[in-house]
Amino acid sequence: MAEAMLELVGVTAGYGRTMVLFDVDVSIPVGGAAAVMGHNGAGKTTLLRVAIGLLPVRSGTVLLDGEDVTKLAPNRRVKRGLGYVPQGQLCFPQMTTLENLQLASTTKSAIDDVLDTFPALTDLLPRPAGLLSGGQRQQLAIARTLLTQPRLLILDEPTEGIQPNVVAEIEQVIVDLTHRGDLTVLLVEQHVGFALRSTDSYYVLESGRITGSGEGGTGALDEVRAAMAV
Repeated sequence: MAEAMLELVGVTAGYGRTMVLFDVDVSIPVGGAAAVMGHNGAGKTTLLRVAIGLLPVRSGTVLLDGEDVTKLAPNRRVKRGLGYVPQGQLCFPQMTTLENLQLASTTKSAIDDVLDTFPALTDLLPRPAGLLSGGQRQQLAIARTLLTQPRLLILDEPTEGIQPNVVAEIEQVIVDLTHRGDLTVLLVEQHVGFALRSTDSYYVLESGRITGSGEGGTGALDEVRAAMAV
């Protein structure tokens, strides 16, 4: 069995007395890409908050690269190689695209590398990030996180509000990055087709429980839809 980069083992978590996740198991191998899918309110964001360290678990264990990080703060998980792109195409709108990138790295070669990954940003470097389209801001958010050289990249709903042509570009980027073998990706996504094409395994989360899992690819479409209907 391949070594896991991220594991959630028997995780139960929630807010106050309200539990949202119930005995959840998720495992993503080193260099792999996994999607967590489910309807609104299924617990996907809560699962990410647990993985990142923003929400403590009520029970269970979180392992990062084989080490127990259940009680580690988010900043310490980042130092261990976790990168997070939150929902909403977040940027610093008054700063230029280049200045947004320089917040993560001032090394020209590193910035050039992410611009090779997202060439559409090259002509936008002097433009205030607040004037970019939603798709351009999403590319900027991912590029900025890649500059921190994560070993685990967590993406929360990267296609939300994004035009179809940019969705295709982001999908290709995820595939290309994981094919390098040195980056593991956890993708939370409602668009089933995008998620299955971009990853090699999936989990379906409904009402805080895993109702399905398997290998990625569009051949799993019917199984995912059935699991989401539970």
